[in-house]
Amino acid sequence: MKIRHVLLSLACAAALLPAAAQEPQMNLPRVKLAAGMHQIDAQVAGTPDQRMIGLMFRKEMPQHEGMLFVFEQPSQQCFWMRNTFLPLTAAFVADDGTIVNLADMKPQTEDSHCSAKPVRYVLEMNQGWFAKKGIKAGAKLSGPPFKNQ
Repeated sequence: MKIRHVLLSLACAAALLPAAAQEPQMNLPRVKLAAGMHQIDAQVAGTPDQRMIGLMFRKEMPQHEGMLFVFEQPSQQCFWMRNTFLPLTAAFVADDGTIVNLADMKPQTEDSHCSAKPVRYVLEMNQGWFAKKGIKAGAKLSGPPFKNQ
């Protein structure tokens, strides 16, 4: 019931986004991450507003790019795809960079995709990126967000 309430709140907030917010976020700070030998150039969504918009309204994204959602503390994170046009895979990531679980997400749906346990990070990449690279739950990401863990 709690998750449904959160999703309903997010749906209401997204519906009230001003017209200017209905543009893709293209100028967020970036961080270099790695999954083994694979490099990732990730935009960082670190504020509530940045996380709420995420990759909405994006029509394309280069294969080596993604978006890292950073939350203040670990908790169960649930994502959905309203106003998101790209098929994505979400990697739910623990503080030490370990991928807890992966979820393929269909564009423009309100299906909920949640972390299997509390996490602080979620990395969204083009759908199929993790599978093509052979990266599964249990693999570790490296980069500045995970250095102090």
